[in-house]
Amino acid sequence: MPDQPTDARETRPGQEHFVAPPDEVEVLATDRLDETTAPTSVWRDAWRQLRRNPIFVIAAVLILLVLLVVVWPGLFTDQDPRYCSGDFSMEPPGGGHPFGFDKQGCDIFARTVYGARASVVTGVGATVLFVLIGGVLGSLAGYYGGLFDSVVSRIAEIFFALPLMLAAIVIMQLLESRTVFTVMLILASFTWPQAARIARGAVIQAKNSEYVTAAKALGVSRFRILLRHVLPNAAGPLIVITTIWLGVFIVTEATLSYLGVGLSRTIVSWGSDIAAGQKEIRTSAILFYPATALALTVLSFIMLGDAVRDALDPKARKR
Repeated sequence: MPDQPTDARETRPGQEHFVAPPDEVEVLATDRLDETTAPTSVWRDAWRQLRRNPIFVIAAVLILLVLLVVVWPGLFTDQDPRYCSGDFSMEPPGGGHPFGFDKQGCDIFARTVYGARASVVTGVGATVLFVLIGGVLGSLAGYYGGLFDSVVSRIAEIFFALPLMLAAIVIMQLLESRTVFTVMLILASFTWPQAARIARGAVIQAKNSEYVTAAKALGVSRFRILLRHVLPNAAGPLIVITTIWLGVFIVTEATLSYLGVGLSRTIVSWGSDIAAGQKEIRTSAILFYPATALALTVLSFIMLGDAVRDALDPKARKR
């Protein structure tokens, strides 16, 4: 066997290493670190991408218009949506009445404008309860696990087995007074497991990250880690599903009102106007106006949800 080199610095022929002096090495521009640009967060990158997405821009414009109608309906019409006169029954469009009158002599345009308030407020309120109940329970269950996670998961499975529309119809028929808050509470009561499942999965994924391990090593309390590190990084999927379910809640409220088990008939809403307009569908386009307003509103929220999902989850665009 050949003798082994006795010195670790000895090299075999052809294996010599040559190191150039530092002053003779040219540092290229690509090798330099640009320290002038501030680091960006996930939310800032998402916002930059959303501004360049035409779908988001169109959805945002439609939603802003709907919110303007909800908050200040008087900017669009000076007619009272509850004032009806038989003298104007089925009158065609005229001055100050662009959509004409229905069979009861009510101004269709005024009812379409004011009907947005009940439908959108119900959807927004149900979405807030949806996030508060499901998001909080799902986050705590995913972060702490154990018995609490098991109890929340089993309760959620029970509600998963109950169809939303069927349960809402049965319960609404049992109530004498059907207000906006009543509909919001019922819609959120049977849909919170959806938010809980999404929040639980996102929190479980976030709590196993390296920054959470580093925070634990620094002695940060578990609850503080949940608030400052886990929840901000797990909020993306919950925001996406919230925007989508907002449109679903608006449709559900309109469907319940259309079936006569939603909001009281004294409350102007798109669903009740669609139900009233279906009787004249063969002779008039009364149904077209509230149905179009409902469709555009729901479509804008669904488009918003798709754009936010693509911005917060770049992998979804590639699949």
